[in-house]
Amino acid sequence: MRLRALLDTDALGLKLLGGEEELDRTVRGVMTTDLRDPSRYLSGGELVLTGLAWRRDAADSEPFVRILVQAGVAALAAGEAELGEVPDDLVVACARHRLPLFAVHESVAFATITEHVVRQVSGERAGDLAAVVDRHRRMMTAGPAGGGPDVVLDLLGSDLDLRAWLLSPTGRLIAGPKVNGPALPAQTCAALAAEHLAAGRTPRRGPHRVTVGGTTYSLFPIRSGGHRPAAPASGRAPQPAPDVRETMLSDWVLAVEADASDWPEERLDLLHGVTQLIAVERDRRDAARTVRRRLAQEVLELVQTGAPPAEIAARLRVAAPVLLPGLGAAPHWQVVVARVEWEGRDIEAGPVTQSLLEEILVDPLSTGPEPSDRIAVAHLGDEAVALVPLPAVTTEHDGSQSGILADALLASVREPLSAGLDDDGRLTLGVSAAVHSAEGLRGALEEARHARRVAAARPGRVCAAGHQELASHVLLLPFVPDDVRRAFTARLLDPLRDYDRRHRAELIPTLEAFLDCDGSWTRCATRLHLHVNTLRYRVGRIEQLTGRDLSRLEDKLDFFLALRMS
Repeated sequence: MRLRALLDTDALGLKLLGGEEELDRTVRGVMTTDLRDPSRYLSGGELVLTGLAWRRDAADSEPFVRILVQAGVAALAAGEAELGEVPDDLVVACARHRLPLFAVHESVAFATITEHVVRQVSGERAGDLAAVVDRHRRMMTAGPAGGGPDVVLDLLGSDLDLRAWLLSPTGRLIAGPKVNGPALPAQTCAALAAEHLAAGRTPRRGPHRVTVGGTTYSLFPIRSGGHRPAAPASGRAPQPAPDVRETMLSDWVLAVEADASDWPEERLDLLHGVTQLIAVERDRRDAARTVRRRLAQEVLELVQTGAPPAEIAARLRVAAPVLLPGLGAAPHWQVVVARVEWEGRDIEAGPVTQSLLEEILVDPLSTGPEPSDRIAVAHLGDEAVALVPLPAVTTEHDGSQSGILADALLASVREPLSAGLDDDGRLTLGVSAAVHSAEGLRGALEEARHARRVAAARPGRVCAAGHQELASHVLLLPFVPDDVRRAFTARLLDPLRDYDRRHRAELIPTLEAFLDCDGSWTRCATRLHLHVNTLRYRVGRIEQLTGRDLSRLEDKLDFFLALRMS
């Protein structure tokens, strides 16, 4: 489609600010961004939509426009909602580089423009996907007449003979074709999500070609088109555009069973058009979570500020029908606290942790178009806090309670998230016990925060701890100063590490196994596949090097704590 055709559509609310002589340019796609450098996601010919959150001052406009021009975009459309109007410095920069510039009225959603452009471009470029575009509205409805993204994936199969699945960043299957083959196994979903998150850390543009289980897939990222919040009324400048690590853990992915590396450009355009349609659906689902997020925020702010229990209880009565439709009240509640931290740079992690925790708390066995409709997550600073209603909590014969268990939450998501966090990020999570009244929520919040700090003291990229562990010695470990921890572990373990390094004696693994077997010589020798005499020799060497006696409870406990803190 031509740029001038956009001005002929009143519903788009576009006003031309410059570049009238360039209106015969062809638009090949559309992209929404607030990144300061979106070049890695541009292939040329796009109409770029921006909310201007990347602009801190007038000097930012020139480099931003230069990047767009170098990428070969067709035009830029800037929203007026962020600053009230498109700044003059952006108008001048676009005129200097002969880049057509449109202003988008604040009453028009970027999703409306995206939908219109994708429909027009796809209809012009490909008859084989015309059915998908003509029926795209069905994708964005959840009733029997719609079906959400599943409809588009079915049409990809019937019109293009492509099998495709829509996955969350944790590997949950969001949508898949209901015809043309079996469902994608959970293990494959997790592996594809891991490949998607790992690829997101590289500068390569999608789609990314991967092979899982002997089958080749092409991964197309689905990025949310939502905008960052507007600048506060005080007039402070907008925050800088986000680092890729602030958003990648919340991106969906379209996994297509095909090798797209040798596809013609026209077919790639079609698939990119499909990802844009799905992104609109993603935004719709995110918008549906707004009420639940606001309810959680209100309740948690009351809890944190020490509001009277009666006021908190009244707010919970408002929240319960939204979170538990049909039940009207929640006998019990649990609190889950999560935090994503990145090394080496101060990165805003609250929003992406909020989105990620919502995803983690979705029951993978739940059915329906909106399985997250009973999850309320707020973010308080860099923490995400979930208020989880439980219709009932039962007490087991051993005295433990059912409900959310920390280890179970992360069991299925550890592989993909570890790939996304790579070597510079961590996710830690804490879970409280269930409480049955508003009076217990403040204690539950603090309990979940303590549990998260216990998880943070453990090694690994993805760690969790539950309330059961707060009655253990591990509660004390996160509060030991780092220098004390280092000195304590070095005094006990460094002699063993040095000896292992020189002689390959495996004293550290032997010590771990010996303690894990409660000092049983027979069980430990069996586990390590050693003769008992060999095990006795190794333990004797450990005692000689450290001056400790592993028959004494105090020395066993010191070694145990040193291993846990190392």
